[in-house]
Amino acid sequence: MTDAQETTTVKMIPVDQIAVINPRIRSRKIFRQIVDSISKVGLKKPITVSRHDNGDDEAPYQLVCGQGRLEAFISLGEREIPTIVVDVTEEDSLIMSLVENLARRQHRPLELLNDIGELGKRGYSDKEIAAKTGLSYEYVHSIRHLLEEGEERLLTAVETGQIPVSVAIDIAEADEDGVQEALAHAYQNGLLRGKKLLIAKRLVERRQKAGKTVHRRGPGATRQRISSEALVHAYEKEADRQRLMIRKAEIAQNRLLFVVEAMRRLLADENFMTLLRAEGLATMPRPLADLVAVRGAH
Repeated sequence: MTDAQETTTVKMIPVDQIAVINPRIRSRKIFRQIVDSISKVGLKKPITVSRHDNGDDEAPYQLVCGQGRLEAFISLGEREIPTIVVDVTEEDSLIMSLVENLARRQHRPLELLNDIGELGKRGYSDKEIAAKTGLSYEYVHSIRHLLEEGEERLLTAVETGQIPVSVAIDIAEADEDGVQEALAHAYQNGLLRGKKLLIAKRLVERRQKAGKTVHRRGPGATRQRISSEALVHAYEKEADRQRLMIRKAEIAQNRLLFVVEAMRRLLADENFMTLLRAEGLATMPRPLADLVAVRGAH
């Protein structure tokens, strides 16, 4: 690999002469924000491309960084875009794109992590990837292991900060019983506490039910419409669940009332109280004592 010889000279290049080799899907909201910003204040930062001379029918330039800006220019009807041209290899281009993704705050986690995996497929070692991206060797090694296992759910949770990468590795390598042990171990070591522990438990449940892969709808996919029969069935199912919950609550309330009444009668028995005092058990928790006293007053 050769070092990238980047120039700061900016030139105008027709948008139809730039090919996007590794396109990324971004949300429509973010794309509209980019278009709106460029239409109001112009392009703040030129895009970066590399020369590509592999055939007359192909675009002479390949995009390195700035897909959103390029697509925004095309959307606004612009024919040319300010560009920095660099002479880099395909591998260098991928690395530059990866570094830009690392710098972006609103990136798609799996895209970033898949770029790390792509560098590995191109023959780069974990140490080389770590050195070029500024990530730690341990992080890169763990991410590549999760990628090889197809652990998309765990990868997304790691990159969004929901669980540490070490916990994700423990979950990936454990069986169903071992997963619970991994969560308990993470809790004991302070890696998962409070809300993060609840998130990790829900993540494990979804992974067991729906698998390792995150199923996403494509850009053109539409939400499936619910039929009236399915809606009625869902309503009846939820109503049955609510009725069952009410019955369980009533049973629990009756049992508690029975216990309180039994305690009140036992405490009114002097012989029983004498036995409790002899055993050092004459006191009870304040909430229970107050409840028994209230019941006895009626």
